[in-house]
Amino acid sequence: MAESQARFDITTDLSGQRIMVLEGDWTAFTVGGVDKALRELHTHEASSDIFLDVSQLEELDTAGAYVIDRTLREIGAVSGENVKLLGEHQSILSLLTTVSNAQFEAPHKYVSKHPILDLLERVGHGVVDAFKEGWGILEFIGEAFATIFHLCLHPSKIRWTSVVAIMEEAGLNALPIVSMLSFFIGIVVAFLGVNLLQSFGAQVFTVEMVGFLMLREFGLVLTAILLAGRTDSAFTAEIGAMKMREEIDAMRVMGLNPMEVLVAPRLIALWVMTPFLSFFAMISGLIGGLLVMWGVMDISPAMFIQRINDTVPGQNFWVGMAKAPVFATVIALVGCRQGLLVSGDVQSLGNRTTSSVVQAIFLVIVLDAIFAMLYMEMGL
Repeated sequence: MAESQARFDITTDLSGQRIMVLEGDWTAFTVGGVDKALRELHTHEASSDIFLDVSQLEELDTAGAYVIDRTLREIGAVSGENVKLLGEHQSILSLLTTVSNAQFEAPHKYVSKHPILDLLERVGHGVVDAFKEGWGILEFIGEAFATIFHLCLHPSKIRWTSVVAIMEEAGLNALPIVSMLSFFIGIVVAFLGVNLLQSFGAQVFTVEMVGFLMLREFGLVLTAILLAGRTDSAFTAEIGAMKMREEIDAMRVMGLNPMEVLVAPRLIALWVMTPFLSFFAMISGLIGGLLVMWGVMDISPAMFIQRINDTVPGQNFWVGMAKAPVFATVIALVGCRQGLLVSGDVQSLGNRTTSSVVQAIFLVIVLDAIFAMLYMEMGL
């Protein structure tokens, strides 16, 4: 069937209302014939409150809708879903709304301000964005814990296969790097302690220094930072890739809750594996300190262990381990949230992965400082 030519006319009804009458087919094959005339249409020929008469409009596609929308915008008329129509057409309203929403708004030309005003504006935007991000994290934490509570009431819905797989990937596979890094940190702390305390003749107390630091702080914090860089980025990349491929939308269509399928297994897995990794990080750090004291101070391993038992209270171990579930919660939920916020392009995936790592490390350090103040007030 041959395409009928696209035509338009500007008329005035008895009340003085301007009307644009659309006739024929307005498709990619026919709008070229009226494009020049529409571009030359001025506001004195068609007022901004013009109506569209579509009673004689036949075929219409997005190319024709775009030309109509562009014309209405140029003369200052209402377009999109609020367009003023006369007559009926099965698809014009939906197509005009689609092309109107897809219009690219050119960024406003930047007007240079005073440097101080620019600085204040950037600081203000940064503060507002920080509050919005913080509120979003709190909302996500609330939703995640509501999901966990629901799963506790219905344990059969917990995806144990996913939990175990994530425990292996995020926990067991991270054990070598966590242990090795903690081992070398223990060595560094021991060397610094010997050099620092030697001038006071108290280098033997390096044993207590290594014990306190590895059990209370470094074991947990190093583990959390490594998980934030290694596991958190993996969570964001995995979920973000699923978001880009619209797999998460498909889950919702199938009646699956992404919080139960994607977030809950990762949160449960880190709750289990973070204390496990932290324990080995503490032991590795103590071994590193032991080797330094054995080689430099000629303190035997048996004496090192005995001094740890005698002078480092066991509560320091539990004080450190008490942070593990909190750090695990922050790492898992930040990574999952950033993954769910990924849009449809690769740049968004990269930005969200970077934000995930930065946010997780920042929150780990802030929470560790809060724990330190709380423990000081409690006398622990």
